[in-house]
Amino acid sequence: MRKTTLLVLTIFVLSVWGTGYAADFRKASLLPQWVPQAQFAGYMVALRKGFYRDAGIDLTLLRGGPENPPFKKLAGGEATFCTGWLSNGIQERASGTPVVNIAQIIRRSALMLVARKSSGILQPQDLNSKKVGLWAEHFYLAPAVFFKKFDLTVQIIPNHTSVFLFLRGGVDATAAMWYNEYHTILNSGLDQDELTVFFLKDYGIKFPEDGLYCLEQTFKEDPEFCRRFVDASLRGWLYAVEHEEEALDIVMKCAEDAHTGTNRAHQRWMLRRMRDLITPEGGPSSLGKLDPAAYDAVGKMLVDFSYIDRVPKFEDFSRGAR
Repeated sequence: MRKTTLLVLTIFVLSVWGTGYAADFRKASLLPQWVPQAQFAGYMVALRKGFYRDAGIDLTLLRGGPENPPFKKLAGGEATFCTGWLSNGIQERASGTPVVNIAQIIRRSALMLVARKSSGILQPQDLNSKKVGLWAEHFYLAPAVFFKKFDLTVQIIPNHTSVFLFLRGGVDATAAMWYNEYHTILNSGLDQDELTVFFLKDYGIKFPEDGLYCLEQTFKEDPEFCRRFVDASLRGWLYAVEHEEEALDIVMKCAEDAHTGTNRAHQRWMLRRMRDLITPEGGPSSLGKLDPAAYDAVGKMLVDFSYIDRVPKFEDFSRGAR
C-alpha cells in the first residue's frame, strides 16, 4: 500500500515539474536546523542527483546544528532558505521576523519525552521537579507548552546533540525524536517496556515539524524561484524514499564529511520514519502543503500559553510555493 502511495506521489509531482525551467540559473543556500542526517535526506539527494541544477538553482547545503539557529541565520541573510518547526515559524512571524512557509514537509509531530519507569515517572505529573534534558532554543517551544499544560516545574538541562546525559543518569527525562534519539536509546540496551514515553501529539500538542522557509522579500521578489526550489526538494524526497540504499549512501557521505559519528543502521531507521512522516494523509495534492486547520491549532495554543500575542494571518504566513 505504501509503495503504491509513493508511486502516485511521484507521478503527481513529476507532472507538476514538467520538462524544465526557463528562468536564469541562480545561487541559493539551504540551512537545515540540525546536523547532517537522514532527517534531511531529500535535500542531500536533490543536491547530489542534480535536481536543484535541473531547476536552475546552484544550491549550497549549509551545516546546521545548535550553533546555527536557522531563523536567525535566515533573518541575517546568511541563508536563502531554512528548515524549521511550524511552531517556531509562527513565533518568529508573530515577533516581527518576516519569514514565510513555502512548504510543510513533515505534517505530524515526532517529538517525545522519554524517562525510565524505574525513576517513578509514569504520567506527566511525575515530571514535576525533575531534571529534563532539552535542546537549544529552537526546539524548546513544544516541550515548554507541554510543561505549562500540565502545570509542571522542571529543571531544564541543556541536551546539546546527544542523549548521553539521560543514558548516564544525569537527567530524569529527555527530549527525543521518534526518528532519531529514541532509536539511539533503544540501541543503548534499554527495552521499550523499561521506558515511559510521552508523545506530545498524544497530549494535544500536535505541532507539525519540519517546513521550508524563506524571507517574505525573497518570495515577493521571485516566487517562481521559490517554487522551483520546493519542487526540486520534493523531488529529492520522493527519490530518497524510493531508492533507500542510494539515499543512505549519500546521507552517510554527508554525515562522514561532517564527522557526526553516526552509522548506517541508525540512518536507515531515520529515513524510514521520515518516509512515514512526510507521506500526506490527504493524497498527492497535499504533498508539501500546510494545512490551515493545523496552523490555526498551533497558533491558538501558542496564544493560550502566552508565547505569542496573536496568530499571524495564514495568508501572510503561508506562501505555498507549489
